[in-house]
Amino acid sequence: ENVRSIERASYFGAYKGVTDILTKYLWPEWALVLTRIAARLHITPNMVTAVGATLCVVTTICFAYGYYWTGMALGLIFMVLDTVDGKLARCTITSSWWGNVFDHGVDLIHPPFWYYFWAVGLGAVGLALSDTTFWIVQAVLMAGYILQRVIEGAFIRMFGMHIHVWRKFDYDFRLIAAGRNPNMILLFVGTLFGRLDWAL
Repeated sequence: ENVRSIERASYFGAYKGVTDILTKYLWPEWALVLTRIAARLHITPNMVTAVGATLCVVTTICFAYGYYWTGMALGLIFMVLDTVDGKLARCTITSSWWGNVFDHGVDLIHPPFWYYFWAVGLGAVGLALSDTTFWIVQAVLMAGYILQRVIEGAFIRMFGMHIHVWRKFDYDFRLIAAGRNPNMILLFVGTLFGRLDWAL
């Protein structure tokens, strides 16, 4: 009679406390339902990651052609599944070296492509950036993304802990730090007001 409460405790015990605002507040309950369903259907974490990776690629294509609403809808499903695969692996004790590489590899590689094709797709909706502005924006985005990853990796190597758990400020800042999920909020607002260029 305690199975559901035990599942819930296991799930939230496997949930990272230091994460972005969407992962922390918007979809934990959705991901719990999906994790529970996947476990009951014997769907493996790698299967979830594979579906998510496919949606990630389709989202990128949607952005490239200016289908931002469709891209965001598919991107949202991908982002939720990106939570589900890890929770499923931990809660069912089925995590693996390959699953970790697969999941984190997708997470590491795709954001610059999303930002690049977000800019490319602006031409399809009549908001194309000038060539100079396009490449300045891309240079800033890519440099910032790479620098962020280098700082995070260096901090872990030097201090044996993630930079986002160092101080309370860092923990709080992680909620809005310019990662994929908070940037999707900017994309949503920009799409809502018809100013995807300003959002970028």
